Amino acid sequence: MNNNDLKHKIGIGLIPKIGPVLTKRLITYCGSLEGVFKEKGRNLSKIPGIGDTLAHYIKENNVLEKAEKEVEFIVKKNIKSLFYLDENYPERLRHCFDAPIIFYYRGDVDFNKQKILSIVGTRNATEYGKEMCNKLVEGLALNNHDVLIVSGLAYGIDIYAHKAALKNNLETIAVLGHGHATLYPALHKEIAAKITTQGALISEFLSHELPEPINFVKRNRIIAGLSDAVVVVESAEKGGALITADIANSYNRDVFAFPGRVKDKFSSGCVNLIKTNKAALIESYKDIEYIMGWQSNNLNSHAPQKKLFVELKDDESRVLNMLEGNSELTIDQIALKCRMPVSKVSVLLLNLEFNGLVKCLPGKIYKSLA
Repeated sequence: MNNNDLKHKIGIGLIPKIGPVLTKRLITYCGSLEGVFKEKGRNLSKIPGIGDTLAHYIKENNVLEKAEKEVEFIVKKNIKSLFYLDENYPERLRHCFDAPIIFYYRGDVDFNKQKILSIVGTRNATEYGKEMCNKLVEGLALNNHDVLIVSGLAYGIDIYAHKAALKNNLETIAVLGHGHATLYPALHKEIAAKITTQGALISEFLSHELPEPINFVKRNRIIAGLSDAVVVVESAEKGGALITADIANSYNRDVFAFPGRVKDKFSSGCVNLIKTNKAALIESYKDIEYIMGWQSNNLNSHAPQKKLFVELKDDESRVLNMLEGNSELTIDQIALKCRMPVSKVSVLLLNLEFNGLVKCLPGKIYKSLA
């Protein structure tokens, strides 16, 4: 990527009062990233959701100069970036409507790993919470689950999740609530350095942005969006972990929670999640293994038996042939490749699944069993 492309990628995210949803719409209507900045104001104002006021912000704010300074910083510090149209952008996150347009990261990790689990919880972790967190990660590792662990580097459950991943030779991602020019909490500097050698530190914020409270709420959607499922280990009645759980539910992610004791302050949030059917109760890694279908040794015995001599319609054959030529695809990718509406593809996949020809994996990813 040349620096001019990077400047435009960063710059479009700096336009005031225009978030990820409108930014994506702008690029679609203008045909390219650079086209947004070259388009005439009167044409921009006609784009749905933009209007005269936002068109003025786009044309009058000199965001590209600010972007140039950011380019200088990340190049100097060897920080990498991923734009939402880049091939390696996290596929799970890409399908979240409010996913960040661009984020910056230190380290090296496969953001599209087969198994990704987010672990969150209270900053006031009890010994019970620490034990559950450690046993969960250790259990997954000992049973040969190469899981990428995601959390937020905060005090409490977050940092114990990262430590457990590092200890058990699993990769881990820390999603920051500030830019890369600083680190919060500073006490976790050593752990953060280890994470860059066994995972990544990622942030959607510019280098100079400080750890403001609103930033930590905002970054929770990335923690939820990167993963197949979110585990809440401990939480009081209110807290960031519960926000992450709610966002995960809105993204159709699985949510799990350890129950704790009914009257324990830092289990009340988990109890409420379970009681209101916003999270599945878990006691150990085995529950996640079972619900997520991660029991690799037992998958074959539980797999639906393929029917012999199944008569397929033309569209069904088309979808199945597409899947046979690719290892795993999301429903959106299948629809795009087959040039069919998602609603139609959804029905076709369901029929193929009933016939034992297709398997639906966590995160609405499909693979052929034919």
